[in-house]
Amino acid sequence: MFFRNLTLFRFPSSLDLSDLETQLAECALKPVGPLELSSRGFIPPFGQHGDALSHGIHDALWLTVGGEDKLLPGAVVNDLLQKKLAALEEKEGRKPGGRTRKRLKDELITELLPRAFVRPVRSDALIDTTLGVVAVDTSSRKNAESVVSEIRRALGSFPALPLNAEVAPRAILTGWIAGDPLPDGLSLGDECELRDPTDTGAVVKIQRMELVGDEIDKHLEAGKQATRLALVLDDHVSFVLGEDLVVRKFKLLDGAVDQLESTDRDDVAAELDARFALMAGEFKRLFNVLEKAFRLSKAE
Repeated sequence: MFFRNLTLFRFPSSLDLSDLETQLAECALKPVGPLELSSRGFIPPFGQHGDALSHGIHDALWLTVGGEDKLLPGAVVNDLLQKKLAALEEKEGRKPGGRTRKRLKDELITELLPRAFVRPVRSDALIDTTLGVVAVDTSSRKNAESVVSEIRRALGSFPALPLNAEVAPRAILTGWIAGDPLPDGLSLGDECELRDPTDTGAVVKIQRMELVGDEIDKHLEAGKQATRLALVLDDHVSFVLGEDLVVRKFKLLDGAVDQLESTDRDDVAAELDARFALMAGEFKRLFNVLEKAFRLSKAE
């Protein structure tokens, strides 16, 4: 269990989460109803290996929003709809109007929903109560907002907002490639995205290549700016940071994973606990570096 992407939000670190488990229980996942398209709610982060709806270690909490989505392919609905419309046109001798089309489609969906397959989904979130940060395991802002909304529904109030940098992230990322000193512990990776600042300008994506050299310099001299940049923190964590401050391709390296204490592999819960503790610790170190480099605003 390691997160792969981190979409981050800040909330006041003074927020009271002492009754969290009870609040989550009131918003636990319920099976999707016969006529519902989807259902969302909290599930145990440990899955079948635990019953608690949250898992905490030190000042880090692990929450999981589970879901059930009905699979109702649009092609199937449209095919059946066309057959119904054709039959109706033949019967009445005229082409059905827009209202009739909508009514028939709604009736079809109502008819098909109880028989649709159900796909389970899950979204994990790490809450650092000291930093006042929520990290959702997704690179999609929409999906992350959905998870935050579920937490807000459970707590009644959860003033979490996307990160706000007091300096332009693109300028910082471009400066690092151009030779500006990086924060202590950070080093360049082997991937970046360079964009011309104009809306219709060129985009250059570079992978598996040293980010210091004549080719990179020429792009910078032509005015291109870094919008994504691969970085490594102390040989423990590699990631790609975007100008949107979303952390993508988050990966714990051997330098960090080697710290995992040997646990009984038959004890899945202990293994998950150890992995979460490691990830939470590395995330805290990473966020502290990013907070200082980009002057991230607090939510107090």
